[in-house]
Amino acid sequence: MLDASTLGKIDIRGRDACEFLNRVYTNSWSNLRPGQCRYGIMLGEDGMVMDDGVTAAIANDHFHMTTTTGGAAAVLAWLEDYAQTEWPQLEVYLISVTEQWAVASICGPASGKLIAALCDDVDTDPEDWPFMSWRETAIEGVPARIFRVSFTGELSYEINVPASYGLWLWEKVMGEGAQYGITPYGTEAMHLLRAEKGFIIVGQDTDGTVTPIDLRMSWIVKKTGDFIGKRSLSRADTRREDRKQLIGLLAEDPETVLMEGAHVIATAAEPAPPVPMLGHVTSSYMSPTLGRGIAMALVQSGGDRIGDTLYVTRPGAEPLPVTVTETDFLSAWEKNDG
Repeated sequence: MLDASTLGKIDIRGRDACEFLNRVYTNSWSNLRPGQCRYGIMLGEDGMVMDDGVTAAIANDHFHMTTTTGGAAAVLAWLEDYAQTEWPQLEVYLISVTEQWAVASICGPASGKLIAALCDDVDTDPEDWPFMSWRETAIEGVPARIFRVSFTGELSYEINVPASYGLWLWEKVMGEGAQYGITPYGTEAMHLLRAEKGFIIVGQDTDGTVTPIDLRMSWIVKKTGDFIGKRSLSRADTRREDRKQLIGLLAEDPETVLMEGAHVIATAAEPAPPVPMLGHVTSSYMSPTLGRGIAMALVQSGGDRIGDTLYVTRPGAEPLPVTVTETDFLSAWEKNDG
C-alpha cells in the first residue's frame, strides 16, 4: 500500500466540461462515460509535455482529474487561465480538491480480494470492474471512490475517502491486509515499479523539450480535433526524425546501475572533444524482479536504435556498453521467462 494522497486532484464541472478536457488533453474524451477513467497528457503551447494523469468521469458534466504532485498548483492555474481568458464561452468550473481526499493505492495480485473484503457492496470481478474504471462504494459506512488504475503494472486499486478518514483508512487496510502479507511502500519503490513497466514520470523522463512523439507515445495524440500545443507539433523542429526519443537501456553486467543524467554516446573510443552526445539517462534502478539494472534514456533517433549497442559515460572510467531496448522491461522479461 502506498499513500497517494499527495497527487493533485481537480474537480471539473459544467455543461462544457468534456469539451474542456478535449482541448487541454492531447487525446479524445468525448466517448468517456460515467464510471470510466482515462489517462491523458497535457502540452504547453510549445507542444512539450507539461503534465499527465488519470481523469475519471463522475457524470457527463462532472470529472475528477488527477495531476502530478508537484504540478498540481501550476496545472490548476493554467486551466483557470484558459477557462477565464481563452474560452470564456465554455461553461466549466474548476476547484482544487487535493486536500479533500485521502488516497491509499493498493497493489498486487491479492488486491482485488482485499478490496472486496473492505467494501460494503462491491464486486471486484474484472468483467464487472474492468481496468480504467471506478466505483462509488463505502467502507464501514464511510463513502469511498475506488479507481481501478495502476502506476505499477500490477493489479491496483486507488481508494479515495474524505481526508479526515485518512489515518483510519490506512489502519483499516493494514489490518485487513495482514492476511495477505500487506506492506507499505514509498515513492522510491513506486518509481522502480513504474520503470519496470516503462511508465513515464513527467519532470524526470521529460525536461520541457519533449513531445509525446519523442516519448514514442503517438497513440495518445488524436488525429482530428484541436488541443493546446497541437500546432507546435507540426513545426519543422518538432517533426525532425533525429529528435531524442525515450528508449530502454540494459548494461552487459546485470549488476550495473547506470548513473542518472549520464551521457549516452555512440562509441567507446575516445574521440577528440567535444564528444558528440546522443542523449542522457533519465531513470535508472536495480530491479529485484528482473534481477538486473534497468534504465530509460532520451536518445537521438532512439526508436530506430532498438537492438543497437551504445555507450554510457561514467566518471574516471571507460564508457559502459549498453543495449537499446523497448521501455517495457517487465513484459519483455515475462515473455522471455515464459
